[in-house]
Amino acid sequence: MAKKITKILKLQIPGGKAVPGQALGPVLGGAGINIGEFVKRFNDETKDRIGETVPTIVEVYEDRTYHLIYKTEPAANLILKMLNKEKGSGKPNTEKIGSLSKSQVKQIAEKKMVDLNANDINAAMKIIEGTARSMGVDVK
Repeated sequence: MAKKITKILKLQIPGGKAVPGQALGPVLGGAGINIGEFVKRFNDETKDRIGETVPTIVEVYEDRTYHLIYKTEPAANLILKMLNKEKGSGKPNTEKIGSLSKSQVKQIAEKKMVDLNANDINAAMKIIEGTARSMGVDVK
């Protein structure tokens, strides 16, 4: 018989650099997860993704065991890295922070394709273009 899931946690943690501090402690402790064990396991499994924000889904079972699902880095972070910027525009319709070419958008879409709700690369590119526009980035 399958284990029954009691909680699903959605976290965004820096790859390979999780620490049992203010951000993780209360969330994991409240779910009944051993914080030290979680941090060690997460850091070991994401050591190749240092420098990325790793969206993680934690499925917690009745017996306090858990399953980790790692997603690709958020599209907004990939766009900012491509432009070498710290953050998006506060007024995206009037103040632009840069522009991406179609080939750069395609690169990001190919990387995010597994996590996007898109059937083909063109649909994925439209999703990435929408994210870029909402951040004040032109797509040429």
